[in-house]
Amino acid sequence: MLFQIDFKAGKPVYLQLVDQVRYAAASGRLRADEPLPSIRPLAEELRVNRNTIAKAYAELEKQGIIETFPGRGSFLKENNTPFSNTMREKLLLTEIDEAVVTAHHLQVDREKFLEMVKERLDYFERKSTSFSEDNLSKTTPRRTE
Repeated sequence: MLFQIDFKAGKPVYLQLVDQVRYAAASGRLRADEPLPSIRPLAEELRVNRNTIAKAYAELEKQGIIETFPGRGSFLKENNTPFSNTMREKLLLTEIDEAVVTAHHLQVDREKFLEMVKERLDYFERKSTSFSEDNLSKTTPRRTE
């Protein structure tokens, strides 16, 4: 199963799904032009209302992460964001502010917080690189001599 929902998380289910799609895209588990699961089967698999999945997909489309084609489904978009540099920075700053506030409330000091951010950046970079290498080895014909 690609997605998992935690009903006790205190976070709306559709936002959990949005975050998971974003993380899957960042880590390379989902690739550009790769289809997302159809709404009905995913709703049944996760045991949530179809409208919840539709709401998550609508939010992802609004953020420019996926695009939907009638009759074909929803697909992860190429990394060409529709947002200007200023808008992207503003969106990212909102996310960073949330993380900083959370770190403050959890009493994580500045150095530890920055160390954790660097570790996560490295983690996603490694996952993305290893996924790309795995896909390349699967699609590149091997020479036998």
